[in-house]
Amino acid sequence: MKKRDTVILLVDDEPDILEIIGYNLTGEGYQVVTAKNGVEAITMAIKHKPKLIVLDVMMPEMDGMEACEKLRAIPELAETVITFLTARDEDYSQVAGFEAGADDYITKPIKPKVLLSKVKSLLRRFKENDDDVPNVKLGNITINREEYKISVGKEEMILPRKEFELLSLLASKPGKVFTREDILDKVWGNEVIVGGRTIDVHIRKLREKIGDKKFKTIKGVGYKFVV
Repeated sequence: MKKRDTVILLVDDEPDILEIIGYNLTGEGYQVVTAKNGVEAITMAIKHKPKLIVLDVMMPEMDGMEACEKLRAIPELAETVITFLTARDEDYSQVAGFEAGADDYITKPIKPKVLLSKVKSLLRRFKENDDDVPNVKLGNITINREEYKISVGKEEMILPRKEFELLSLLASKPGKVFTREDILDKVWGNEVIVGGRTIDVHIRKLREKIGDKKFKTIKGVGYKFVV
């Protein structure tokens, strides 16, 4: 994926933040579009279909949390990576962000070189669809890896990116226990610092959507998928 083909949407109500971050990303060759609140973010995301959305939390009209939830409900943006941009003094819960559907978070202020490194790490998660990858069927569950979509019986649903990747990992080897370390490395990447509660949040949401009995907790170790 070439940088000039990569669209990044920056969302912040502070013009200085948009200008500084946008300048650095544009200088690296990325296409940058901006929005100053959550309402504009949704409009711009639908229009430009960015690979990455950098989303401020505290904004007028619609804050980042609500905007993230609405963005995650748009099927065309299922593969888009979303990271929150948060100030160190904000009362922000990492778990709440992941509950809303975010993939990661960036704390501001952040040095340009660190920001660019973080963006590169986030974009590595964006994988092009592979037409040769078949659908996976396990019992009454079908996993469509091309469309980030699953079917449970006759019901179809689009899962947020991280939920889909977590499900795909566990379902790739039914019965195998994946440790928390394995899950963090394969789903979030070893360059991303997230807590163990992040996994618990995503497992809980998968249980709500697919069924509690499909996921077994191995206390002190990790999780496995049960057919």
